[in-house]
Amino acid sequence: MTQTPTAQEPSAALTEPVEEWLAHLRVERGLSPHTVAAYGRDLRAYLDHLAREGRRSWVEVTAEDVREHLVALRHEGRAASTVTRMVVSVRRFHAFALAEGLVPVDVAAEVSPPQQGERLPKALTVGEVSRLLEAVPEETGEDALAGALARRDRALLELLYGTGARVSEVTGLDVDDLDLEQRVVRLVGKGGKERHLPVGGAAARAVGDWVTAGRPVLARRGAAGAALLLNQRGRRLGRQSAWQVVTRAADRAGITREVSPHTLRHSFATHLLAGGADVRVVQEMLGHSSVSTTQIYTRVTPEHLREVFLTTHPRARS
Repeated sequence: MTQTPTAQEPSAALTEPVEEWLAHLRVERGLSPHTVAAYGRDLRAYLDHLAREGRRSWVEVTAEDVREHLVALRHEGRAASTVTRMVVSVRRFHAFALAEGLVPVDVAAEVSPPQQGERLPKALTVGEVSRLLEAVPEETGEDALAGALARRDRALLELLYGTGARVSEVTGLDVDDLDLEQRVVRLVGKGGKERHLPVGGAAARAVGDWVTAGRPVLARRGAAGAALLLNQRGRRLGRQSAWQVVTRAADRAGITREVSPHTLRHSFATHLLAGGADVRVVQEMLGHSSVSTTQIYTRVTPEHLREVFLTTHPRARS
């Protein structure tokens, strides 16, 4: 009788394709046993990460899963060369899975091995976040559609930064998932795990404005259903569209480096920890299954070291 895998044990749907790939490398590609064994070790570490995140099949795996695995590897103190090799192993397996028709898209294709010393994309400063949030055009009474889209974009940006949620969690929200009176949002994360987070005043006001004055305009254009955030056709806003909202706002704010929804998630965590929040509280808010993933945000930057030194050491400026 086949046992159901535990929450921490990779499922057969994950492990069997990996075994097929290793056999392919050994038999059809003719790679040495040493090389195949190295690939196997790399993929086992990846499988363990996916199991901890609640992934049960390869179609559930996202690019964010690959990136978070990379972050966890670096936080474990592995050398950059080792992490590079492990990321290459993951990317080659995903390419194999796509070629074999196991998945519809290669989610690892755009994930690059880290450069020396790289851990996470740099968080935005508080000032940059303010500029980005203020970069959405003001609503005008002349164009109802433009006004509705502006309200939606502001609600999306405020939710991403105000909750630290993954973009898929925000675009997956239904209207009933938010209690604006109590300022609480219900998020469904990886593996169907739920968490309830507080919603700040700015985000609550932006969402309330969207729900009352913006959403009805777009809802009339299509089958909105219960979805909170809608596209121009009146349907649930997709992740790619949400990504475009963020990048457009960054461009208008004059932020020249790459900014994505995940940058706002990084910024949320970094700013909370810099303000004195406990790392385990931030872990719960981010929905990380392991505190080790969250602890990467606690690293001390050279800029912070210099600031503390200059403001506290009696002879720093002499």
